[in-house]
Order: sequence, then structure tokens, then C-alpha cells
Amino acid sequence: MSIKPIKQSNSQTDFEDNLQVREKVSNILSEIRKKGDIALFNFCQKFDGFEGGNLKISSEQIQSAYKNLDSEDIQAMKKAAERIEQFAQFQKESILPREVELSPGVTLGHHILPISSSASYVPGGRYPLPSSALMSIIPARVAGVKRIVACSPPDRSSGTIHPATLVAMDIAGACEIYCMGGAHAIGALAFGTESVAPADIIVGPGNQWVTEAKRQVSGNVGIDFIAGPSEVLIIADDAANPEFIATDLLAQSEHDPQARGILVSTDEKLIQSVLKYLEGFLGQLPTASVARKAWEDNGEIFLVDCFEEAAHLSNKIAPEHLELHMSNPDTIIPQLSNYGSLFIGNWAAEVFGDYVSGTNHILPTMRAARYTGGVWVGTFLKVVSYQKITKEGAQELAPVALKLAELEGLYAHKLAADLRG
Repeated sequence: MSIKPIKQSNSQTDFEDNLQVREKVSNILSEIRKKGDIALFNFCQKFDGFEGGNLKISSEQIQSAYKNLDSEDIQAMKKAAERIEQFAQFQKESILPREVELSPGVTLGHHILPISSSASYVPGGRYPLPSSALMSIIPARVAGVKRIVACSPPDRSSGTIHPATLVAMDIAGACEIYCMGGAHAIGALAFGTESVAPADIIVGPGNQWVTEAKRQVSGNVGIDFIAGPSEVLIIADDAANPEFIATDLLAQSEHDPQARGILVSTDEKLIQSVLKYLEGFLGQLPTASVARKAWEDNGEIFLVDCFEEAAHLSNKIAPEHLELHMSNPDTIIPQLSNYGSLFIGNWAAEVFGDYVSGTNHILPTMRAARYTGGVWVGTFLKVVSYQKITKEGAQELAPVALKLAELEGLYAHKLAADLRG
């Protein structure tokens, strides 16, 4: 197999720092569990700079947020919400209850039940992320979750959740909204405090503190998955548009300095053209400082001889976003098995999936696409089985059941089967 690295990542994982984060997060979660609101408010003041009296957002604050936003921004969020809801509804309709009689008197089936309560964590940071509010709340609502909680850290300029994020939470259908972030917010959502009731599942992206907190509370509460820095892998041939590819790589890189953009191509001339456009765009972008660092530290380019090699490499990397910039992408799709979301064709930019096409942008990273997909309506649904067994059915099952029970040394099990046989 001939895979030639043209550019490789310079980044290294600092294991010692990860251990420090793990220990600090453990201490934060322990304090939340022991002291409840007292610890939560202390951490909100210490880490979030929160100075308000009530973490729960009021209806007056939500209405004020609408007034602080441009009407065109609100309409854009509503349009995106409409498309996300349409696709979530389509997905829900594909998950149907079923029942089958396997043998006379033995009927098996499954019900589709929504989780009772969910929590959506929406990051803050340099810019608001209203799209993450839409992506995490709307599928829960479509699934039928009765109590949908949302939280986000306060914006430094306003002291509360950024108006765009707050409006997005409201448009999406959150029942309760809290101004809190970080590991302490995850602890409150997982364990509950006097003022924040616990949820059954927590979804949404976050920084290393949030990610580690979700890892540690998993089991006490459901989570979507452990997410790391954002990723895109682009497979391209000589028919691809190098400008499109350069912008898509930079769109991923500008997320944060740890973001990862990867190009896999069969054409060396295309690679050189992409690099030329990429450098030109970096000279124009307001986010160039972040994008350049991410690209220089984490960006990768591979030259391959054929698309079979490209598919093999992509499946090994298991990217969050996978773009196919090819003249005939259908030839490679059957060979692709590990990705969070697939973007087919030159015009299917990842940015559309981030915001408005309708698919979800909360996706698996760090090779988690090997074993899970992204957040979707099914994240908030439980498939639970049932059985209806008549006397005739029990008489058929009992001999097998009692033999297996005896083999395992479980004699009350054997007796329960024997009495029905």
C-alpha cells in the first residue's frame, strides 16, 4: 500500500496534564455531590465569573435576549431549527415498534420510549454557539423528552448567557435554562443540587474540563460520547475544486488550536493548489491566528495511489466529518465505514452540516466513529423489549430454560421453568 505523507501533525498529547485535569475534575464533582448548591455557586463565581443571584434563567431574561438580537439573526436560527426538526422527525419515523410471534404462544416485541429528562451543554468561549443549542435540544424535543434542561456559561461582557445562545435555547424548546458551565455544571446536571434537578442524559460538546467531567459521571447519568477537538478529512481527486477544499480545511482549523484538518488525495497537483489557496485565505481571515496554529500543528496531507487506499486510511482515522470531493463519489462510499457525518460532492460543505442542512453537528471525534454515530433523535429514545407468553408457549420454552438454569447452578430458575412446563 502506497500512502505518502505530504504534511504530518506536529501535536503531542501531554499525558501529565491530562492526569492533572482528571484529578481536578474529580475534586470538583466530589464537592458538588457533597455540598450541592453551596459548591455549585462557589464554582460558578470562581470559574465562570458569575455574579447573579439565580442560576436559572427567567422568562424576562429570555425576552430581553430577543430584543438584543438582530431580527435577521433570529430568523436564521428559526430557519435552521425548522430544518433540524424536519430531519429529526424523519429519523424518528424510521424507528418503529415491532411485534412478532416466534412460535405459537411466544410473542416478542419492542416499544420505543423517550428518556424522561435530558440536559444540553452549550459551550461559551470566544464566540456564542447557538447552533449547538439547536442541535442538542431539538432532537430531544422531537423524541418526546418531557423535561429538557440547557445550560451555558455566562458571556464575559454581559454576565449571563449570550443572547444568541439564549434565544437558540428558547427556539429549540428548552424547559429550563441555567447560567453555568464547566465541570461543575456537569456535576450539577448529573447528581443534582437543591436548585438543579438531575437529568437522565447529558449531551453536547465542551472543553477538556467538560469532557473529562462527562467521562467521570458516565454511569450515574447517560452521556452522548466523549468528544475531543473537531476534525475533518477530505478525500479528493483531480476533478476537485482546490479553493473549496482550502476553505473547508480552514473552517475546521479555526474552531480552536487543537482542531484537525486532513486532506487525502490521488493528485499531487491538486494538493499544491490547495496549499496555495490555503495560504492566501490565511492572509484574509480574522481568525487566522487560531486557524494557522491548528493547521500548522495538526493539519495533515496524504498522497495515495488509489481510492481503495484513501478509504483504508479514512477508516483508520475515523474522522468526525468526512468530505468526498470526487467526480464519482459513489464508487468509494461502500468502502467507507468509520465517520461521524458524510458530505458527498464538492458542494456539500461541512459548514452546511454545522448550521442548516438538517443533520446534527454533535459528532464523534478521537476515532469514536468506529463504534458510534453522532447525536440524533435516537439518542433520546430507548428501545425496550417485551414478551407475551401463553401456557402453550411456556410448555415449549420450559425444557430448554430448566436445562440451562441447571447448567448455571440456578435452581430457583429451574423450578420457575419446571412449574410452567
